[in-house]
Parts: sequence; C-alpha cells; structure tokens
Amino acid sequence: MNPRLSSLQPYPFDRLRALLAGVTPNPALRPIDLSIGEPKHPTPALVKDALCGALDGLAVYPRTLGLPELRAAVAGWLQRRYAIPPPDPATEVLPVNGSREALFAFAQAIIDPGATAKVACPNPFYQIYEGAALLAGATPVFLNDGMGFGELDWRGVQLAFVCSPGNPTGRVLRLEEWRELFELSDAHGFVVAADECYSEIYPDQAQPPLGALAAAQRLGRAGYARLVVFSSLSKRSNAPGMRSGFVAGDAGLLAQFLLYRTYHGSAMSIAVQRASIAAWGDEAHVRENRRLYAAKFSAVLPLLEKTSLQTEKPEGGFYLWLPTPSDDAEFARRLHRQYNVLVLPGSFLARESGGVNPGRNHVRVALVAPLADCVEAVQRMVQFARSL
Repeated sequence: MNPRLSSLQPYPFDRLRALLAGVTPNPALRPIDLSIGEPKHPTPALVKDALCGALDGLAVYPRTLGLPELRAAVAGWLQRRYAIPPPDPATEVLPVNGSREALFAFAQAIIDPGATAKVACPNPFYQIYEGAALLAGATPVFLNDGMGFGELDWRGVQLAFVCSPGNPTGRVLRLEEWRELFELSDAHGFVVAADECYSEIYPDQAQPPLGALAAAQRLGRAGYARLVVFSSLSKRSNAPGMRSGFVAGDAGLLAQFLLYRTYHGSAMSIAVQRASIAAWGDEAHVRENRRLYAAKFSAVLPLLEKTSLQTEKPEGGFYLWLPTPSDDAEFARRLHRQYNVLVLPGSFLARESGGVNPGRNHVRVALVAPLADCVEAVQRMVQFARSL
C-alpha cells in the first residue's frame, strides 16, 4: 500500500459520525441536518432537459479535452462574469469532473515530491487541500484565519490553495491581497490554485465577488502566470450529482494538467458536457438561487442578534460560521441530542497551527435546507445556547 495513505486524517463527516455515536436525538423534534454543504434547491429544468436530450452521447468515448463548445461556453461565461478578455478556449480552459476531483488531481500533477516540498492551505479549510498535498508527497503548511500572506514562510512552497469566497468563513479576498499573493508567487515560484466553487452565491446581486482571473487582469498579469482557478456547477446550478466544473488560467500549466488527466482517465461524459453548456449559458436560475439563499440569511441573522451565536453576514457562500459559548464538538453533540439539529464542529475543519486551532469554538451551519427548516433550526440553536 502507498505509505502516504497513513498520513491522511479522518474526513470531517467521519469525525462527526464518531462524535455522535451512541447519541439518541430528541424524538419530540424532527431532525434538521445543516452539517453538509450539499445544495438542496432544485436542479434547473434546462439542465435536466439538456442532459436527457444528449443521452446518445453515452455511446461515445469522450475526450479529456472536452467538447470545443463546452470550452467556448466556459470562456464566454468567464468573460461575462468577470469583465475580462475571454480566455482562449483551446489552451486556457479545461473541463473537469467537479472542482473537488480537479483540486486533488492538480496537486498530483504540480508537486515535485520531497522533504522540502510544501503546500500552503488556508486554515480552516476544505480537507481536500490537505489530502492532495500529503498524497502528492508534500507537507501542508497552514495560513490561519486572520493571518496575512506575508506572515507565512514561503520557502519550499510549490502550491498555494486559496478559497474565495471561503469555506467555511465566506470571506472574499481583496485586490491588494491578490497583489501580495501574486508577488509572493513571483518571488518563490509557487503555483496558485484558486478554489472559486462558491463564487456565484453572494448577498448583493449587484456586487459579485472579485475572482482570481479578474484580479490578475486588473494587476496587469496577462497570461495568468502560475495561476489556475477552479469552478463548478454544483453550487451555482444546484447540480452536485453532475460532477461538472472547469479549470482555467495558465496555458502552460493546463497543458501539463491535460497530459496528467489523459492518463488519469477523467474525461467528462458527452451528456454531462451538453448539460453543462446549457447551465453556463443561463443566468436566470443562478439569480434565483442567490435570491433563495439571501432570503435565508435575512431570516436567520436577526434571530442570532444579541446572543452568544451572533455573527456577520458572509460575503459569499451559504454557510454561517458561528462562535459557540462552549467547546464546539461538545456543543454540536449536545445540540444534536437535545434539539435534533446537526451542525459541523469548526475544529474538524481546521488544524492546530502556531499553537491554535482557528476553527475551535465555532460551528459551520449550511443553510441548504428549505427556509422554514433553516429558521426552525436556528431558533433551536439559540434556545440551546441560552440554556448553557
């Protein structure tokens, strides 16, 4: 067996199951699960219709490079969304089977393993970053929430994962932060992998979050040197089961990633590609998706005011990142037992670094359930917190 497998830590939801083992939730209350960031809004009919209409594509081996029409659709969407010159569909865009698969595979293609190889990760973070680093033969190093990029020792870093809007905090990187990161990349030669899977969920329809490609353009970085962005239809279009996304950016890096993927056997089904073209070409369903999430935040945030759980509205994404009045794991365990609400302990999403775990005494609440369920769950959480 690959000895690096032994370095992997349990996935957060495995830890949650272990935490709740033997717990019997209050049978007087119906269960509400807000622990997993799985979209629950309906998949748009135009996506399902396009998928069904392209089922003859199941009889064809798809190319790893994908259909030219899909790459063009993604390039056009990037141009419209970020007001940038359209990336070259032939060299600067590559379809992938969801951002999770691509983030992991990208590290395997980029990292030159060895004792000095490092991968920088935000902290708290999406655990794929850490697992990808470890299995690529690198050591993950963590940039704790609230730290500036300049506070990390970048020597030996070959790849830096960033997530904006962030999971779980919802924070969006500013242009000056991108400038600092790009300058560090120039100085140390590392590649920036920008995870933007939450880019289309934000509270103000008129103020979309800044993306990495747009930041690079504003800073005069033509060609996107050492920069690749990852996006997906899972959250944007409520289609997590399609496993459809893209990577875009540095053409030289994507050429090597394409070579890796050709051997990796990760081509996207023609039917899924056709459905993806329909999704990237439509914004009406995305605006409606944002409206539904905005309604949830508007309903639940006032309930948290003047309580120990009070928090700010995130700049993007569909999570609440709530402080807890007690240990986060115990808070989640007792909340499940007494109030039949399931949330994810923040410490499960972070690692101790610099003597602290920046997720400790927080819980992540995914506002993916229907509005009434989200409101009831938060009401129960407030009642529970007041009893502590």
